[in-house]
Amino acid sequence: MQRVIKSGIGWRIGWNPDASEFKGLVGTDDWAIEFTELELNDFCRLFNQLADTMKHLATELMEQEKIACEAESDLLWMEVEGYPQSYSLHFILNTGRCVEGKWDPEAVPELLQATEMLKVF
Repeated sequence: MQRVIKSGIGWRIGWNPDASEFKGLVGTDDWAIEFTELELNDFCRLFNQLADTMKHLATELMEQEKIACEAESDLLWMEVEGYPQSYSLHFILNTGRCVEGKWDPEAVPELLQATEMLKVF
């Protein structure tokens, strides 16, 4: 397997199975952070859980009703906020590096699709 970097307007995500410690990368046009394999796996898993939750809540909410949902592991805290069809994504890395990042609603659908195509979790 070789290194993969996917990107679009306002997002990027990568996977390098040959890297010694930091095999993953997430970011935007303005910032990026390298993740360990476990961190990237948790990021993808939690992001998918949150996206599924938003999809299921679409039938429960009124059209103008915003919502925030959180998910957490030992490594990451993540939150989506907005409308079921348009929401931002925010994360805080709970390991020793003290990092947080956020994607605008416009970037989230493509980033979600890219996480599903990395096949790392």
